[in-house]
Amino acid sequence: MPCEETGGRPFALLLLAAIYLCSLLLAVSGYGDPFPFMGRFYLAEAGGRLVFADSMICLYLVIGILKRQRLTAWLMVGYNLLDIANACVNLAVIPPKLYAQLAGTPVPGDELRLNTIVAALVLMLLNIYVFANRRHFNNRSPYLF
Repeated sequence: MPCEETGGRPFALLLLAAIYLCSLLLAVSGYGDPFPFMGRFYLAEAGGRLVFADSMICLYLVIGILKRQRLTAWLMVGYNLLDIANACVNLAVIPPKLYAQLAGTPVPGDELRLNTIVAALVLMLLNIYVFANRRHFNNRSPYLF
């Protein structure tokens, strides 16, 4: 594993950058689709704005990870916690029938609940991973550029 003495980037940060790059690609690919946020579906322009905001946050996180910015580590934790809260609120408030209506295919409620719980657990594990590797974020500058 490359370390700070050799000037390389730690493997832990490369994994995080890859994860958030995939998240960025998923966010961008959702443009034009209904965007569920805090118990409501946002369509058209409002949904597009939320997708754009989500994409910009993911882009900021990817660049911040690559630049080892300390603020980015805490923003990742906050972003993941917001994502978990959003998923739980959506699961509690939005009925599976509405998901099925917007998707145009049947969405079983049990599978929706299971997928949401598994995704929330994965995000919690990712937060633990970020917290365990926070020492690699040694750039104290609040600016990316």
